[in-house]
Amino acid sequence: MTIYFYKACDAYGCFSNFSPHQIVIDGTSWQTVEHYYQAQKFIGSKDEGVISAIYHAATPEKAAELGRCSTLQLRDDWDRTKIEVMRKAVFTKFVTHNEIQEVLLSTNNQLLVENSPTDYFWGCGLDKTGKNNLGIVLMDVRNKIRNQHGEMLVSVNIPYSASN
Repeated sequence: MTIYFYKACDAYGCFSNFSPHQIVIDGTSWQTVEHYYQAQKFIGSKDEGVISAIYHAATPEKAAELGRCSTLQLRDDWDRTKIEVMRKAVFTKFVTHNEIQEVLLSTNNQLLVENSPTDYFWGCGLDKTGKNNLGIVLMDVRNKIRNQHGEMLVSVNIPYSASN
């Protein structure tokens, strides 16, 4: 079964970058993943000054609007780094908030798809031919969390022997 998500207020809305889940990365607290992601586009660019406006944006929608302004210059390596930036933010969100981590883990191995009608990079697009990179990131994060839980269980369940 495929799980489609898009709006933060819908079923599986916690998978949206607009969901109201604060993250702390490198000592800075961000209102949402969207705020963090949009700000990262401008690190080291001539338009780095917009980061403060994105950080202080009242809503993730406003942060997205600021970060998508076509007249601003993105950082030079953005196309190469944007997926890793997203992965870091999404991972942080799901290890910070146990209640949504449980939702993510409850999806087992189901395909997760951002059902954005307009985004063919992060979502599936209107005709479902998009790359679905946000869904892929979420599934990667799900596997990483699952593996970390497994490693913790293994380390806790090491049998005691007299030679220890």
